[in-house]
Amino acid sequence: MRIGCVKEIKNNEFRVGLTPDNVKAYAAAGHEVLIECGAGLGSGFTDEEYAAAGAQLIPDPAEVWKQVEMMVKVKEPLPSEYPLFHEGLILYTYLHLAPDPEQTEALLAAKVTGVAYETLMERDRSLPLLVPMSQIAGRLSIQQAAKYLEKRFGGEGILLAGVPGTPKANIVILGGGTVGTNACKIAVGMGANVTIIDISLKRLEYLDDLFGSRIQTLYSTDANIEKAVRDADVVIGSVLIPGAATPKLFKKKYLKEMRPGAVFVDVAIDQGGCGESSRVTSHDDPIFIEEGIVHYCVGNMPGAVPRTSTIALTNATLRYGLQIAAYGLEEACRRNPVIYSAINTYDGKITYPGVAECYPDLESADIHELI
Repeated sequence: MRIGCVKEIKNNEFRVGLTPDNVKAYAAAGHEVLIECGAGLGSGFTDEEYAAAGAQLIPDPAEVWKQVEMMVKVKEPLPSEYPLFHEGLILYTYLHLAPDPEQTEALLAAKVTGVAYETLMERDRSLPLLVPMSQIAGRLSIQQAAKYLEKRFGGEGILLAGVPGTPKANIVILGGGTVGTNACKIAVGMGANVTIIDISLKRLEYLDDLFGSRIQTLYSTDANIEKAVRDADVVIGSVLIPGAATPKLFKKKYLKEMRPGAVFVDVAIDQGGCGESSRVTSHDDPIFIEEGIVHYCVGNMPGAVPRTSTIALTNATLRYGLQIAAYGLEEACRRNPVIYSAINTYDGKITYPGVAECYPDLESADIHELI
């Protein structure tokens, strides 16, 4: 199969879909790999490294799109890339279609097969292609919250850990999954007071066993969330429903009840965000202030640490990519049925239930009936 990778064009996105080591793995399996010149520079990978690994370097990204059978990316394509879609193309990347009707319609119109990292679910119901970025985003969320609590950014002007004789910051984490757990690790490590809220009692039991008396766990209800965020200096939104729009757990009315200068980091913004007041921001302009509350809603948080993020992501994605390249998508699904769960669009139809629910007017189908 002819595999391609282009430079990411999203604002301040420095990750890349393939590393030179990945190229070597595809080439060793007999595949041809086309890389846009400069695609890996943001993550510290030179064109010379890609060439030495067996890649063909192409100056024009449009030519890469045109020639390849499978495009391996990191983030969803942007509107300027939609005209480069072609029928039969396999697009292997994060798609996050639920809050993005324009991209969804473009994929369907071109009959692109959208294989989404974020919905691939293993037999144990884990999300192996989402986990590495969730780990990084969770840890970054506390790092960013600490920064934007500084007075010069509109924050309260407090230190997360405090110092002897001063209060520690109160951090509330909405959602105890991978993002929330990793946020909790960093928050606890920095010495803050941490409350983590989740709808799963089993998950709360696990977190209580993991962190013990260093955290407070609460069952997720509107009442518990409202009480907790009222005294919070930082709220981390880490709620996820794979492939579907995120529920709005952080209500606008809470903003007026919180201390001015508190910080809300909405890590769920890629799936629409879990805050009613959330809107996507960029690394160039990462925050806005509403009702005195600092909102950090950057849609590609792990892009801030691209070397770590790229290596962590491609460690996970390579295995499935090699299977698709070796057998073709249809046969790869039959050999490894887990791959079915990643297919969000196929032959002009939406094939992931969570996305289909968001677009009842667009044609959808059961992927198992199409392949």
